[in-house]
Amino acid sequence: MAGWQVYWVPRRPVAVPDGVPVLAGFGDLAEREERVGIHPGDPILLSPDYRIDELLCLYLCRSSFVRLMDSTKEDYTEDYCLLFDFLWLRGKSWIEATADDLWDFEDWRTRSPRNPQKVGGARWNRGLAAFAKLYSWATKSEWIAVNPVEMRQTVGRYGEAIEVPAGRSKNAKSSNVHWLTPRAFRQWVEVGLRGYGADGVPEPGWAGRMEDRNVAFAELLFSSGARLTEGGSLLTIEVPRSALRARRYYSGRLAKAVTKSKRPRTYYVAAPVVGLIEGYSESMRAAAVRRAQAKGRYDSLPERKLVTRITGRRKKVLHWVDQDGVIGETALNDATVEERMTLFTEGPAGPEPLWLWLNESGLPFHPESWENVFRGASKRCEKVLAGVVSEPPFCTPHMCRHSMALYMLVVLHHIVDLRMGLTPEERRDFRLLYGDPWRMVQDLLGHAELETTREIYLAPVSDLQLRSLLAEPVEVEEGDGVTVTQKRVTDLLTRLAQESEGIQDLEEKLVVRQ
Repeated sequence: MAGWQVYWVPRRPVAVPDGVPVLAGFGDLAEREERVGIHPGDPILLSPDYRIDELLCLYLCRSSFVRLMDSTKEDYTEDYCLLFDFLWLRGKSWIEATADDLWDFEDWRTRSPRNPQKVGGARWNRGLAAFAKLYSWATKSEWIAVNPVEMRQTVGRYGEAIEVPAGRSKNAKSSNVHWLTPRAFRQWVEVGLRGYGADGVPEPGWAGRMEDRNVAFAELLFSSGARLTEGGSLLTIEVPRSALRARRYYSGRLAKAVTKSKRPRTYYVAAPVVGLIEGYSESMRAAAVRRAQAKGRYDSLPERKLVTRITGRRKKVLHWVDQDGVIGETALNDATVEERMTLFTEGPAGPEPLWLWLNESGLPFHPESWENVFRGASKRCEKVLAGVVSEPPFCTPHMCRHSMALYMLVVLHHIVDLRMGLTPEERRDFRLLYGDPWRMVQDLLGHAELETTREIYLAPVSDLQLRSLLAEPVEVEEGDGVTVTQKRVTDLLTRLAQESEGIQDLEEKLVVRQ
């Protein structure tokens, strides 16, 4: 049995070939799909007996599932196929599933010795979230009478009562969750992206492609904690600008259409990183745009929307005109990743993309392509540092998010407990007003549940008494502008790396270039 299969509606119109009898009369297939609410990029599930379930089509193409991020859609459809295969072997369709079926599937998926590909708690929780979304929709739409995903009540982000699946695993630490200390990340950037050797000096003949772009993007993720798609789909108008008055951090706004939660969120990025982005924009990016304009690449695009003006302050609206002269407008908050790639503005020498990160041809660099950049940098670290350090650093886009969370938790605890010199009573009042550091990090990451922040992203410190670990005098300046408190944060991260799994730090014997 082949099992359930998923097919994706092409994002670009596909011509129906002539001379294929079974497709005769379907030349207007794209128009037919549009009329029934099937959109480009939607998934279609095919059962083992080659049938399409119309209820699943309604759910996948015309419910809140459509608004999920593409990566989440791919993950959820994979989970659906696994569950539906399990039910199919029991002679059941998905609408016939009971709570016992779901509990049996959980046992098979996570513990059964008969399953050679068991998964951990985090992977199971992802699938359970997918099932809860599907069956909640089916129950509310009255396609089924009873939701087979049993639920329980818990406390939400703001103290409200919310329902979550009762089968959520409490052992949700993923083997893919790793962290880097700031100095380990610096080494990964210098060796992997900038072409430095093990001695901390640029290697002769290094010819890294798009080095300034790659470094700026990696630093952005590490500084802001933004997800890959969130940082990778930024427009030039969404990046904060350097100010004459010195700042340590700048703030920007992530549009709801590109966030995982589908809620807008403020992000913060360190001032040096803003400088790196500006340097890339004014040099490497500008050169790529000029080359593309000279070769007429922007004129031959299948879809292009020229933004003629931007209105609004907090809620910006983009007014545009396409190649056919059609005039329209899009709220910046609602601009999807796909639409963002089509947005242009009129520059001194012609149309220029609003998409921030461009490839060498001057065209938008797709967010998923960053995975290859990070993978290549990690391979170079492994090659160059082999024999120099026991474990060369490696990094993925999502590890930057993990690492930012760990670093900010330590720093925020440090600020609250030490630099402010608060008494226990004042500390209590501060946390009542502003929330404790855990919730501050939760807000920075945009997590809906504090449990996710605590149990997965910040597992190394979830059981440590940070207040006692961070007990230090008021900061005192040392040489080279380094403060005692800065050194204390570095020392604490080093200790955490030694005592916890998954945190990468520099080995003490390695000489680090200052």
